[in-house]
Amino acid sequence: MRNKLLAGAMALALIGCSEKSAEDASVSGPANSEAPAVAEEAADAAATPRIGIEAAPGVAFDYAYTFRLADNRIAKVQEEHAAACETLGVQRCRIVDVRYQLTDEKLVEAQTQFRLEPGIARRFGAGAIESVEKAEGVLADASVAGEDVGTAILASQQRSAGSEAEIARLEERLKAGGLGKGERAELLARISELRGQIGDERQSRSAGETRIAWTSVAFNYVSDGGLPGIGHENPFASASETLMRSGSSALSFVLTLGAALLPWGILAALLVAFWRSRFMTAVRQQMTKPAAHDPAPPPAG
Repeated sequence: MRNKLLAGAMALALIGCSEKSAEDASVSGPANSEAPAVAEEAADAAATPRIGIEAAPGVAFDYAYTFRLADNRIAKVQEEHAAACETLGVQRCRIVDVRYQLTDEKLVEAQTQFRLEPGIARRFGAGAIESVEKAEGVLADASVAGEDVGTAILASQQRSAGSEAEIARLEERLKAGGLGKGERAELLARISELRGQIGDERQSRSAGETRIAWTSVAFNYVSDGGLPGIGHENPFASASETLMRSGSSALSFVLTLGAALLPWGILAALLVAFWRSRFMTAVRQQMTKPAAHDPAPPPAG
């Protein structure tokens, strides 16, 4: 945790650092074209913070972008980004994951994950932003996360050196002789344990070195939902579609609610009709009783 916080602070402190010639000479990303200096500066301004990798040795960076654009343009833009990576070659860019999904709400969600040479990662992202804007989409979110892998590698090297020194000391003790069977077995077991720890440390360093050698870049594509004011769509052109979607949702809600309440409504209507029938019968009976018991009128004069 301490290393991650240190790396995050380092990334913030390095915002605005100038990049070295190695990155300046690299391919500019999915646009893959030589643009004027002014256009490059504009792309840089829209991208993530300028972080010189030479000023952050041993830090592994992870870039994440979220693009919002129309459903029918996501697949094309995703293909353009994949093609740009293929153009760079596997020595500089590798595609490690591709996903495209149509949700239950009929909206598109997609993702492409890359492993890039650290010196071209930021410009690759800047080029991706340009291609999204050409497709009338927008950059919705961008982040850069740093992890101080170099410090962990150095600590691992120090632990391995200590283990090797301990192994050498124990082997000298074995060579000296004069040990009992139990003590000799304990020394051999300890040497075996230390060698296992050295092997684990070596694997950990190898994974860390790979993290530094390749920068992770993730492109997330989300639908703008056809809503006015998102992306560069004409709000008047999409107003009718939005109204139809809203009306359809309201009708669906009413039908669902009606289906749930209909049985109870029928039962309530039957109970009311039964109660009303009984009530009217009782009223009629009450009205006829006085007529049956009226005394006969007195005889005339």
